[in-house]
Amino acid sequence: MRNKFDIELEDLNLDLIRMGARAEQTITKVVKVIENCDEAGAREIIEDDDLVDAMARQIESRSMKLIMKQQPVAKDLRIISTALKMITDIERICDQASDISEITLSVCKEITIPRPQHISKMGRTTAQMVHMAVDSYVHRDMGLAEEVIGMDNEVDRLYDVVKTELLDMAIEDREKIDQIVDFLMIAKYLERIGDHAENIAEWAVFSETGVHKDRRIL
Repeated sequence: MRNKFDIELEDLNLDLIRMGARAEQTITKVVKVIENCDEAGAREIIEDDDLVDAMARQIESRSMKLIMKQQPVAKDLRIISTALKMITDIERICDQASDISEITLSVCKEITIPRPQHISKMGRTTAQMVHMAVDSYVHRDMGLAEEVIGMDNEVDRLYDVVKTELLDMAIEDREKIDQIVDFLMIAKYLERIGDHAENIAEWAVFSETGVHKDRRIL
């Protein structure tokens, strides 16, 4: 019986890793969409969003069945709880990448304002955070997880820089406010993706230690 449970738990873990890898691919692709106005890439991200949602539902279903049938405790329960928490953040990363893609399809039809200087760096930093956060879970690397958590401050700083740059543009030319707001929304979604990457890293720590944000839970 225990052997079957171990196999099911490993299958759950593999599903979560696959979903994390999908998020990595998506956020890497969305950076190229922003930098290059890649319409084909934007449409791929939007179309793939349903696949990510289906992956989340499968993991959720598998997790709930394990809890109800096996009544796991200690580390096994932490692993399942981590899966249920992480899929929410991974799903939202992909949702926000889809939102960025939809905005990009609109704004790239005719860009009439300078592209904010730091928005590409912001995108690359969040993509790096997502990659590192997933790796911290896969490899049980608590040092890497802590590094991701610390990187969120840099994303917040870059967001403030981009926001200030865009507000200055709005003061100078109010007629271009629609595109300014579009770029501000892209930056905001990137900032949220950074928050979700930080959450994934924090849940990776919890999976190993039972501690979440300096508080022991399980």
